[in-house]
Amino acid sequence: MNDPVVTDPQLYRVLWENERVRVLEYRDSPGDATHLHAHPDTVMVTLSSFQRVISAGGREVPVDMEAGQVRWLDAQEHQGRNAGRTATHSVFIELKEPRPGAPRRDATLGPSAS
Repeated sequence: MNDPVVTDPQLYRVLWENERVRVLEYRDSPGDATHLHAHPDTVMVTLSSFQRVISAGGREVPVDMEAGQVRWLDAQEHQGRNAGRTATHSVFIELKEPRPGAPRRDATLGPSAS
């Protein structure tokens, strides 16, 4: 797995971790982009409003989030770019335990409302 703390240490940092979860802080500025990296199933909490483009496998998805939103992020590999005029500040709560059953093949790229 391409760990975002390793691929983009200037953007991601570990806030806290135990054997079941890892909490990451993400901060960037307009125009900043991440390298290809992976997240397990994750809860994302937005601390600032932002606009980004998430891409993987030839697909691109625009993401427009308001501060204070909470979204689910299916396990996925992607890269992102701050496509807006404001800095991004988010917290990611990564689950270390795999989802029960078979992995989802229809995972949403980027955050989803459910």
